[in-house]
Amino acid sequence: MNLSVGKKLLFVTGTRADFGKLLPLALESYKKGFKIFFFITGMHMLEKYGGTKEEVRKYKEFETFEFLNQREGDPQDVILAKTILGFSDYINEINPDMVIIHGDRVEAVACSIVCATNYFLSIHIEGGEISGTVDEIFRHCNTKLCSFHMVSSEVAKKRVLQLGEPEKNIFVIGSPELDAHSKDSGVTLNEVKKRYDIYFEEYGICIFHPVTSELDTIADQAKSLFKALSDSNRNFVVILPNNDPGCLKIKKEIQKLDKKRFKVLPSMRFNFFSELIKNCSIFVGNSSAGVRELPFFGICSLDIGTRQLNRSNYKSVKTINSNDTEKILYHIQIGWNKKYKKSMGYGDGNAAESFVKVILEKNLWNSSLQKNFRDYL
Repeated sequence: MNLSVGKKLLFVTGTRADFGKLLPLALESYKKGFKIFFFITGMHMLEKYGGTKEEVRKYKEFETFEFLNQREGDPQDVILAKTILGFSDYINEINPDMVIIHGDRVEAVACSIVCATNYFLSIHIEGGEISGTVDEIFRHCNTKLCSFHMVSSEVAKKRVLQLGEPEKNIFVIGSPELDAHSKDSGVTLNEVKKRYDIYFEEYGICIFHPVTSELDTIADQAKSLFKALSDSNRNFVVILPNNDPGCLKIKKEIQKLDKKRFKVLPSMRFNFFSELIKNCSIFVGNSSAGVRELPFFGICSLDIGTRQLNRSNYKSVKTINSNDTEKILYHIQIGWNKKYKKSMGYGDGNAAESFVKVILEKNLWNSSLQKNFRDYL
């Protein structure tokens, strides 16, 4: 009997970034006969961040539901409460067989809480990562709330074990976004440049998100970073930060940039972004892309500040204090167009196949939802 027949998989997505990771898993699951649902919330619902809900809705293979969980300026505890209420109503209406939750954002924590308190089978994607900010707290909360864990590396698996999760519930599948990046994007670089009005021959990419535990210094951090980019006399595509507290301070500095040398975008379609980063000269900022995707391509990335602290030890990743303008400038100059050996530390681009192989196992569906701490001492 095919275990996928009639079973409903509900994916939770709140940002352009997590959708890029969940999409390969959802498409592969759909091919195997699962019914796929997406709960769309968070930044997807905010037009000023690109209205990225349309990116999810264009896939007719999925059934989607949209929930506005925040207004500009809402604190994270309010967003948490709103998401719990909205997701609880939805999940009890469609009654999914499994819920797939990614990463470390407040929407993910809300949905994990709903699954745990209502005894829905849930899988956490990319647990066991470290970042050194409040995101790490959220990520580890998801680990403790979810039933099973699909992690990106053996190192991440060890951390999930340290959190007391049974080894039989942890599966190393790699980082799902590499599935998409390892394949043809379906667009050419010229098509990307035309769509987004990027007319630079060579370009770097910068994404700098707020660190919610450093709100008193985030404006100065942004000022130092963008001064270094300006002083480099290089061209950059700058993608606006996510909507966490502190984002307005970063945007204020971005608005000061020379429009002749900096192309500022609110968001990008995933396959267009994939083609753009594959061909960039350098990546600068504190997005996880800099410590995960860029090493996969063998492109130099400058990891600025503490948001991705201790998350990568690859030679292509240079960790720099956010206020060290001179060092940032120096590494832009020496790292521009420099090529490194490609890293497979976060997988080889086959996460979706591994994911589906796990969820087609009969024992997974028969597992008890009662959580027990596993002591490895």
